[in-house]
Amino acid sequence: MDKIYAHPKSLRNIQTHYCPGCGHGIAHRIIAEIVDELGIRERVIAVAPVGCAVIAYDYWDFDCSEAAHGRALAVATAIKRVRPENIVFTYQGDGDLAAIGTNETIHAANRGENLTVVFINNAVYGMTGGQMAPTTLLNQKTATTVKGREAGIHGYPLKISEMLALLPGVKYIERVSLHSPQEIIKTKKAIKQAFSNQIEGIGFSLVEVLSPCPTYWGMQPKEALDWIKEVMVKKFPLGRIK
Repeated sequence: MDKIYAHPKSLRNIQTHYCPGCGHGIAHRIIAEIVDELGIRERVIAVAPVGCAVIAYDYWDFDCSEAAHGRALAVATAIKRVRPENIVFTYQGDGDLAAIGTNETIHAANRGENLTVVFINNAVYGMTGGQMAPTTLLNQKTATTVKGREAGIHGYPLKISEMLALLPGVKYIERVSLHSPQEIIKTKKAIKQAFSNQIEGIGFSLVEVLSPCPTYWGMQPKEALDWIKEVMVKKFPLGRIK
């Protein structure tokens, strides 16, 4: 078998619990491949969030820790400071990182903690029933914005990556997407760069990943991918931000 198709050692071969068309499974495999390629499986520690990826530790075959909702970066900071030789990363959704966890996110970034953050942005709360998230687009319908998000009532979509890029402690931020094979290749390259930065001691690195949620977008999987390409990237442009 060609090496590119080999099952990553860092990814357990178990049945997924994610909905059809969800992007989390793709992101999980990308991270597992990177961990294997960098040879850091015995050093890496993931911090799982509260959200759709709450049981990420069921899929990754390396050390993981759980954190209270929004507190992943606080937990990661503690682990990294106690065990600086380890490679510590958080894997967080928009409801976790950019809502209840905004405070922890901003201050860990501002301190320049030598951590890697994988930020999954699907513009909606997935685990709790499809409510509006900080990243929900204007006019996007959710369980709590049944007529669409309105700026005058709900505020504007939060561009957390652009906000964090202003902080001197932040060394690397890039926004990528999972809506096509070409973009998935770019996503892997960006996340690998974020891990390499930590290995080299460069500092705080975050990769924002635009990811489909067909279930709570009310779309078929292919339609959800097209929506990212045609709608979502206009509000959240892809590319290196810092």
